[in-house]
Amino acid sequence: MKLKVGYEELIARAMAEIETVPQEKAQALLGDPDTVFVDIRDVRELEREGMIPNAMHAPRGMLEFWVDPDSPYYKPIFGEGKRLILYCASAWRSALATETLQKMGVPRVSHLEGGFSAWKKAQLPTVDKASKSHSA
Repeated sequence: MKLKVGYEELIARAMAEIETVPQEKAQALLGDPDTVFVDIRDVRELEREGMIPNAMHAPRGMLEFWVDPDSPYYKPIFGEGKRLILYCASAWRSALATETLQKMGVPRVSHLEGGFSAWKKAQLPTVDKASKSHSA
């Protein structure tokens, strides 16, 4: 099967339209109250690899629903006007997700250069995924 547009072209198109935050700049933004790191990886990836400290987990499959105020799944953190830095493992999913949010009209959205893999390779801070507490 021949596709009209493959994943590499989709990523290249997205990268041409979005802001990519270099690792060093992202590290400097850790702890900035006006910046939210958004981890869009699958929960199994978070459990296996860890996360950026204080990052919010927003699964890629739910992101658009969590961002849209008209959605029953809306998460208010996305409407606070904070700078959003999306990341995934290798910056492919985050590039596509950032482009989508930009098209939706989300201001101040960007993604992390190289993704979480590059973050870990640079030995930048990581934390284990916090487990959800279960109520009886």
